[in-house]
Amino acid sequence: MSVHKGAPALLSAGTLCAALLLSGCANTAPPAPVAPAGTAAAAAAGDSRPAGAPPGAARGAGGPGEPAGSIASAPVPAPRLPGVGPATQALVPDGTTQAFVVTGATAEDNTSTATLYEKGPGGHWTESAGPWPTHNALRGWTADHTAGDLRSPIGVFRLGDAGGRLPDPGSRLPYDQDDEFAISGTGFSGEPLEGSFDHVIAIDYNRVPGRTPLDKERPLGDEKGGGVWIHVDHGGPTQACVALDREPLRELIRALDPAKEPVIVMGPAPELAR
Repeated sequence: MSVHKGAPALLSAGTLCAALLLSGCANTAPPAPVAPAGTAAAAAAGDSRPAGAPPGAARGAGGPGEPAGSIASAPVPAPRLPGVGPATQALVPDGTTQAFVVTGATAEDNTSTATLYEKGPGGHWTESAGPWPTHNALRGWTADHTAGDLRSPIGVFRLGDAGGRLPDPGSRLPYDQDDEFAISGTGFSGEPLEGSFDHVIAIDYNRVPGRTPLDKERPLGDEKGGGVWIHVDHGGPTQACVALDREPLRELIRALDPAKEPVIVMGPAPELAR
């Protein structure tokens, strides 16, 4: 449970018919016959397509990895994180090779699932840890988080700083051990909150990166919330944070590598799939 509230993500044809009408409708003469590819007539007409190639197929220019005269291949889309659509993937920085994906079933759910992915050779993302059960905010998710709305912000945010009441479990991120991470009281389900901040990872939502998670500066203004963390799960929904069981959280802290520019991708499945 977090006493913190959470702000916007880093965060987002000419028609074919018209082209065809403009290029073909004014010509009423019957089309000239097309000589079969690979025949002498085709060669005389300047058609160097290989035999069997469809009319209009592109001919390779003999560039690197493409033999002269070969049919050019269509560009292959860049691999995406599992469950993540092109709009969300576009928010992941180019240098990022580590992503912690937290997904809820719907915008109203306060339970979610988290998986750590790593980008390997060829740009493909593979699971490196998890999946783990998580809690998020009491009222689910929002793309326009405000202080006190009891929703977790949707988006892609960097992960660069950690801390907690207990000693560093082996973090490669800067880790601030401080007694100010202590918390008491009960959560929304009546569960005790004590120990929830024994270990935390700051989510770079409306905060100044490179500082302790305890830092109170809010670049977007206090009304947009802040102090959104990944912290120890206390067994119930949070105010805005993501809560993960103690041992998986310690594992995550040890796994995150600043050289891999880690991010969290968080939100309901339908939104992340966009």
